[in-house]
Amino acid sequence: MTQRAAIKAIRSFLPEKKLTNEQLAEQFGGWHASQIFSKTGVAVRGVAADDECASDLGIAAAKRLFDEGVCSPDEIDFLIFCTQSPDYFTPTTACLMQNSLGLRTSCGAVDINQGCSGYIYGLALAKSLVEAGTASTVLLVTADTYMKFINRRDRSLLTLFGDGAAATLIRSVESEDELLGPFVLGTDGRGANQIIVKAGGLRCRTTAETAVEKEDSSGNWRSDENLYMDGGDVFSFALRTVPPTLQQLLEKSGLTLDQIDFLVPHQANKFVLERLRAKLKFPADKFWIDMENCGNTVSSTIPIALESALQQGRIKAGDRVALVGFGVGYSWGATMMKIG
Repeated sequence: MTQRAAIKAIRSFLPEKKLTNEQLAEQFGGWHASQIFSKTGVAVRGVAADDECASDLGIAAAKRLFDEGVCSPDEIDFLIFCTQSPDYFTPTTACLMQNSLGLRTSCGAVDINQGCSGYIYGLALAKSLVEAGTASTVLLVTADTYMKFINRRDRSLLTLFGDGAAATLIRSVESEDELLGPFVLGTDGRGANQIIVKAGGLRCRTTAETAVEKEDSSGNWRSDENLYMDGGDVFSFALRTVPPTLQQLLEKSGLTLDQIDFLVPHQANKFVLERLRAKLKFPADKFWIDMENCGNTVSSTIPIALESALQQGRIKAGDRVALVGFGVGYSWGATMMKIG
C-alpha cells in the first residue's frame, strides 16, 4: 500500500457579528433584501469585530477540530495558514497561531498569501508535504477578513463578501487509490489590478492622498486603501478560465465529466456560478452553490461549502468530488478528492 494524503475533516467558523440584506437595503435604499439575494446568493454575511483578526477566526475553526476530538494539537506536524489579511507584515501569522493553538515546537508553520484559489494551493502544498514524508498530519487553515478592506459606501462589494475561516485536517493514509489530486494550477498576473487593495503595502504606502474616498460611475465610494474589484473583468476571467482548467483536471485524472459525483467551486457569487454551470453543462443537482449564510469568504468558500454538503449528506463516502478555485491574482486551481 502507498502512503497517500487525504482530507479527513473540515470545520468552519464565522464571526458573531452579522450583516443582513435587510440592513443593507435600509442603508442604501432603492433595494429590497430579496433583490440582493437573487443577485448575489447571499442573505447574511459575517463581519469580524474591529479587534478580531483573520488569525482569531482561524484559531476558532481549528479549536473546533480539537474540541470535537477529531485530532489533538500534538498530532499536527505542519500548519499552513492561508490569508490575505495577516496580523502583521512580520512575524508570520502561522507562528503566532502555533503558539495560540498549543502546537508543539517541532511543528512547521508557514503563511501563504493567496485568495480565492488559496484552498486549492494549500491542499497542493499539504499533499506534497505528506507524500514526500515531511509531515504525516497537516492542518490547513484558511481565513480572511475582507470586510475590513471594503468601504462602507461600496454596495457592489459590501453585499457580496463576508469574513470567515475554515480548518482542514489532511492526514497520511495507506491507499492504492489517489485520495487527493491531481492538481491543476495557474497564474496570470496581468489581472492583478482587477482585484486589489492598492495602498498599504510597501509598493504604495498609505498617505493622506490614498485615504481620499472617490465615487465611481455606479455610485460606489472607495479609496486606494479599500478593496477594488472590476466585476465585469473578473466574470470574463472566470468564464474563460474555469472550463479549460476543469478539462485539464479530467485529462490528468483519466476521467470524464459524468464520472464526477460532485463539483464544488469557489463561491464567488450566485450569478457567476450559474453562468459557469451552464457553460460547463454540469447537472444542477451535482453543482454545489451554498453561500447564503456566509457570503464570499475568499479562501474559505470551498471548505465551508464542502463542510455544509457533507453535513447535509449531499456528498457521501466514496464520492469523487472536483474542487475549483479562481480569482484574485489572477490565480486559479483545481483538484480532485475522494471522500473516505
